[in-house]
Amino acid sequence: MALQIYNSLSRQKEIFVPVHSGVVGMYVCGPTVYGHAHLGHAKSYVSFDVVARWLRQSGYRVRYVQNITDVGHLTDDADEGEDKIARQARLEKIDPMEVAQYYTRSFYEDMDRLGVERPNIAPTATGHIPEQIALIEELVRKGHAYEVNGNVYFSVHSFPEYGKLSGRTDQEALQSGTRVESRNEKRHPSDFALWKKAEEGHLMQWQSPWGMGYPGWHVECSAMSMKYLGDTVDIHGGGMENKFPHHDCEIAQSEAATGKPYVRYWMHNNMVTVNGIKMGKSLKNFVNLKELFNTFDPLVIRFFILQSHYRSPLDFSETAIQASASGLEKLRDTKKRILQTVAGSGSIDTEGFRMKMTEAMDDDFNTPLAISILFEFSKAINGALDKTEGLCEAVMADALLFFDTFAGTVLGIMGPVGVDPIQADANSRMALDKVVTLLLDMRADARKNKDFALSDRIREKLLDAGIEVKDTREGASWSLKTET
Repeated sequence: MALQIYNSLSRQKEIFVPVHSGVVGMYVCGPTVYGHAHLGHAKSYVSFDVVARWLRQSGYRVRYVQNITDVGHLTDDADEGEDKIARQARLEKIDPMEVAQYYTRSFYEDMDRLGVERPNIAPTATGHIPEQIALIEELVRKGHAYEVNGNVYFSVHSFPEYGKLSGRTDQEALQSGTRVESRNEKRHPSDFALWKKAEEGHLMQWQSPWGMGYPGWHVECSAMSMKYLGDTVDIHGGGMENKFPHHDCEIAQSEAATGKPYVRYWMHNNMVTVNGIKMGKSLKNFVNLKELFNTFDPLVIRFFILQSHYRSPLDFSETAIQASASGLEKLRDTKKRILQTVAGSGSIDTEGFRMKMTEAMDDDFNTPLAISILFEFSKAINGALDKTEGLCEAVMADALLFFDTFAGTVLGIMGPVGVDPIQADANSRMALDKVVTLLLDMRADARKNKDFALSDRIREKLLDAGIEVKDTREGASWSLKTET
């Protein structure tokens, strides 16, 4: 069975054929770094981590690009409101780049703990302003964009296929919440911003052919994906909520600029819900990963996520995560039992399980089915070990290789034979969490008692130990001070 991927553009599964044989260019929309990562982020990046892992396991050479949005993402997708980074900087009374750097470090720290492998390239929007300006200039030159009062907009009417990914009609786009003042400036209400004029006092701005300003949110992904992966990207991933307007805008500006198909396979992960309601910062029902890691092993969270298909919603509850913890422990116990058992003479069909696992992953990365096969495999192993003849040495070695390949390399929920460094690191981090939380509680008491000398000393000592403390409206949080 060949690898099949559900293409959000065609709305059906298609056999995967990359642009260049044996090589995959994969781009996934990264986070907007103005706050700590939550479980919704984890579902997206764990899901696409497994996609990249399986592609590599299948023999492809993968170039995985995942951006960091550190400018241009406004609080209102209709090209209005504040830049999210600048808004957070104003609230915290610090420089926007400090906000971006702090939360970027925090994001990678959380992803590392979840076993998410780093992308090959992690470009930032602020680091690619020239590329974005060049793309905008090309769109203006070809008549797909126009400038008004220092703002540059993409003309949706110049690209008849606008909305082909989401299926939104032009009339629906016109009613997407565009404000009256934008209607007066834009040629059409559904036109979207490529470049925004910086108002007086705006903290993030660059020189451009249209004056001082900053890029719109959508243009960064087109500019960076095509810079590193070429005009046509094999796989583009992101959250389902990004189909409109973000990915529709990406398609329009990219294909208008190059005249070529922008993406061969669009992949979209579904959302995380809490009691059936979408999890998100704006709804204030999100679960902060750092807080979650204080209670649960990060690999249990990863296992919990992968028990749901990437295209299916994931409903959060502590009961469900506790059930995942029990299930993962059963798989770990089976692996430990193999390591601790003396070889016998019995056998099981490991190759049959390997074929079933491959078919599951080749069927649009079906991780829930893959995990059910792991449990089926574990049951077969334990049943054989319960018998007098046990398992022969060759079969036990093959069983360990099976766990290492599929539970380890592909799904990322187990470490290698013998020592599990990810689990050991998780245990160490949980202990560190408790110690730092205790010190932060002491610091909070000191601040409450106006003992600012003690408060500052605790913060300085933590910083000396490589732990950065940040005070926010929600209280103090911390992260390891590491390079990204």
